[in-house]
Amino acid sequence: MQLHIRHETLYRYGEPVKRSVQNLRLTPRRDPVQRALDWSISAPGRQHEQIDAYGNVVHLLTLDEPHREIRIVVQGIVETQDTEGEPMPNEGKLSPLTYLAETNLTRADAALQEFAVERMPRSGDRRAGLLRLANAVSDTIGYESGATDVHESAARAFSRGKGVCQDHAHVFIACCRASGIPARYVSGYVYTGKDGEVASHAWADAWLGPDHGWIPIDVTHRTFVGGRHCRLAVGRDYLDACPVRGVRRGGGPEEMQVAVIVAASAQQ
Repeated sequence: MQLHIRHETLYRYGEPVKRSVQNLRLTPRRDPVQRALDWSISAPGRQHEQIDAYGNVVHLLTLDEPHREIRIVVQGIVETQDTEGEPMPNEGKLSPLTYLAETNLTRADAALQEFAVERMPRSGDRRAGLLRLANAVSDTIGYESGATDVHESAARAFSRGKGVCQDHAHVFIACCRASGIPARYVSGYVYTGKDGEVASHAWADAWLGPDHGWIPIDVTHRTFVGGRHCRLAVGRDYLDACPVRGVRRGGGPEEMQVAVIVAASAQQ
């Protein structure tokens, strides 16, 4: 499948910003399951490309002149493989065991640990067990746009019983790690075929060992990840893999607008 993607992010500030530095994780990963046929990033200022510790393509965007807004537009075509339910090998040099370490956003409290123990499979088909866990997480945390923000922890979202795809991924990851299964956060896009549905997305990969690899799970949509998904970045949690993250001097209050369009066509 070929995914045609356009993602525009606009930041507006109440006062002039003297200087800003942004980390852009807005380039599709160089993974075995996908390849960018065409991709571009349009933004003011200077860009420097690098690869971070997790194998993500990062553009360091620096604006040294005073500014009242930043408009970032990425667009292109990504060819994806229809690998739904199939494992992915461990790419790069980072050990999967890195993703056993808990973070502030993925730390499992007593309630989450109990939830994980009751639902995490100990034997049998472990891939099917992961999907059952994803269903349980989605059942427990109802999807509600705007219910949480990017600083919401897995434990807090679990307690609330509502959240968004980021929260679904964090809770799933927390359950996996509490059960000794390495799991990582994935940011990207998804083609749903439905107009008006959010196309920016987040899901999780769970590591089942060298013989089974990474199993990508879309917790929100209760399914294995396949050709409708485009992977941007991975990390221990949202903060490692978020599309845009930075700092600025000045600017006062900030307003952000995001527009994402994902269309699909058959491979040529």
